[in-house]
Amino acid sequence: MKIKGRAAFSAAIVPLLLTGTAGIAHAQETAEVADTEIVITATKRAERLQDVPISVSAIGGDQLSKSRVTNADDLVTKVANLQLTSIVGDNTPIFALRGVSMSDYSLNQSSPVATYYDEVYKGNFAFLGVAMYDLERVEVLRGPQGTLYGKNTTGGAVNLISRAPELGETSGYLNLGYGNYNRMDANGAINVPMGDKAAARVAFSFARADGWFKNQLPGEPDLAGVREYAVRASVLLEPSDGVRFVLRGSTSYQNPRNYGIFAQPADVHRVGLGKREIEANVTDRRRARTYSLALTGNIDVSDTLTVTSITSWDKGKLSFYEDTDGTATELLEIPYYDKANQFAQDLRLTSDTGGPFDFILGAYYNREKVFNSTTFEIAKDVDSDGLPGVTDADCAIGLPLGCLFANSFDQVKKSFALYTDMNYDISESITLRGGLRYTHDTGRQTDFESNALGPNGVLVVNLIPPSNLKYSTDNISGKIGLDYKLADGNLLYAHFSRGYRASSFNAQAFFDPSELSIAKPEKVNAYEIGAKTQFAGRTVTLNLAAFYYDYRNQQFINVDPVTAAQTLLNINKSRIMGGEAELSVRASDMVSFRAGLGLLDSKIKKGTVSGVDVSGNELSNAPSLTFNGGVDLTVMDSDAGKLSLHGDVSYSSSQYFEVLNVPRLQQGSYAILGAHIDYETADGRWNASIWGKNLSNKFYFTSRVDLLAGFGFDYNHISAPRTYGVTVGYKF
Repeated sequence: MKIKGRAAFSAAIVPLLLTGTAGIAHAQETAEVADTEIVITATKRAERLQDVPISVSAIGGDQLSKSRVTNADDLVTKVANLQLTSIVGDNTPIFALRGVSMSDYSLNQSSPVATYYDEVYKGNFAFLGVAMYDLERVEVLRGPQGTLYGKNTTGGAVNLISRAPELGETSGYLNLGYGNYNRMDANGAINVPMGDKAAARVAFSFARADGWFKNQLPGEPDLAGVREYAVRASVLLEPSDGVRFVLRGSTSYQNPRNYGIFAQPADVHRVGLGKREIEANVTDRRRARTYSLALTGNIDVSDTLTVTSITSWDKGKLSFYEDTDGTATELLEIPYYDKANQFAQDLRLTSDTGGPFDFILGAYYNREKVFNSTTFEIAKDVDSDGLPGVTDADCAIGLPLGCLFANSFDQVKKSFALYTDMNYDISESITLRGGLRYTHDTGRQTDFESNALGPNGVLVVNLIPPSNLKYSTDNISGKIGLDYKLADGNLLYAHFSRGYRASSFNAQAFFDPSELSIAKPEKVNAYEIGAKTQFAGRTVTLNLAAFYYDYRNQQFINVDPVTAAQTLLNINKSRIMGGEAELSVRASDMVSFRAGLGLLDSKIKKGTVSGVDVSGNELSNAPSLTFNGGVDLTVMDSDAGKLSLHGDVSYSSSQYFEVLNVPRLQQGSYAILGAHIDYETADGRWNASIWGKNLSNKFYFTSRVDLLAGFGFDYNHISAPRTYGVTVGYKF
């Protein structure tokens, strides 16, 4: 196969893709590939990471596996200025990047930090599933990506890139592990050639573990367990020179006991319970099923032009029954159900002239259909006289006590976009970059209805009659910037970019038609300068970025602490400024260090929530300081094999999970420690690892909601405890 220009560069380099953090090559692998280049595809081209004028972090698949990054939630310990809210459970993270976050937990919503699997956008929670296995790498792009990635990237994008089949070889691996909480896991892959022009790869992941949230109710199981599997099959076809197709199909299933809720205050709800103990009467399994198909084609139509087509289909279901009060009573429970499917088509033309001007021209279409239903079950074990034995009539008398409040709706969103990205070399050292994206979005919410029901499901009163809402918006996002390449190859850059997040429907309307609303689109105008540098013979890499954001109309779900009524609002105006510094040092072939530092200063400039002026408050999920770092030490590398030690630390300063900045709901600063010891035989066939995460068993909150006035408790999700284990692997 004849491959030209950047494509040839990619074909030669991609097998050596780094494990590292945004230009930070991780220890042992840095020593082995010191004379190669770090390549990413964040800009829809294969480019050296040090040549890409944006703040981006890349972590290789081997490093993810060795560090036990088994779900997307763990990425926050590896990437500066990346946070998450786990309010809808594991493997369904709500990312916050540089303080831009989704302050909503509705299952019909899409985060402003977009998640992509092999360039396929996964907007709805039901599409996420199990994906962190057999990966080539993960790329985290900071800042608005409104040109190449489009809507819902006001904060940035997280790209998960799986390993593609390879021609000409049969290879594979199998890893088996065991850990505390009786965790058993297995993952592996096999690559099989099918003649000279085709190959197939099948990968899988399986894991089970007992729950770590210990249930003190007799006969009830522990919560927050692991029970999941996933399979991905890929076929590569290269029928002729300049033609390449990859077909991927995958499915995943999760059905562990659901997460538990840590309810406060302790003097009311947690008497006699430890920090990771609960008395939960609702212990149903959480179920998440995903299916996906994607066909990626690249065709060289000339020596300088390539057509890329990505056609994808996704289907998913997510359901769980939450014991919201976290107690043995039936004060508040909420079952959630989300069913979604989507079709998407991305078509683009990419030039590779080798001259001063290159471009990408593209068109994109996405259709997402969602069915969503949620039920508030309020004090259904107490009748109108405050006694047990509740009936449907008690709901009618004591509304809302003893009632079920159920809503449901269908939602269809369509998005069409035209986009371009261009760069022009003004001189050998100066490059002008720019791009535009036009997006037309439409949304329809149909058959929305909310009813108050008795505990036996009998209709008591219709609260919101069947209703329909719709919107249609047009948006232009753009980017313009300059790069300056120094004589030593280091890069300085500055750019302005705009990000756009589409309108949203409120899924949490229950009590009154006035709760039905459409949030306005949110936008971020971002100004960024940065530097990408290497020196001391490329043994030291230092990447720097500083930014200022003008953040408009952040979408925000507000929960009234007295009535529990929920409204979807826009925070009029905020500003965020900060930066990142990422450093790696290869002190020798045996020792290296890595570190990432994130700084944030966020402030709401104008906004009102529950009648309270929140101007001057901090944004949610925006700690002022985050840090991650580690050391990698090879203590033996001989005919007897290779033994290496790896330690990691991740730190976050204090933060809020809501914009009212309630002092008691502030999460204080904390640090997390992790480590792994790896051994590999001299021939590279066998390997073993001893690993540990959260070694100090740090307890901290991952989300918090004020329900104190209405229900007598604060609703909290908490971190996983210390976990550790051993993994043994074989490669062939």
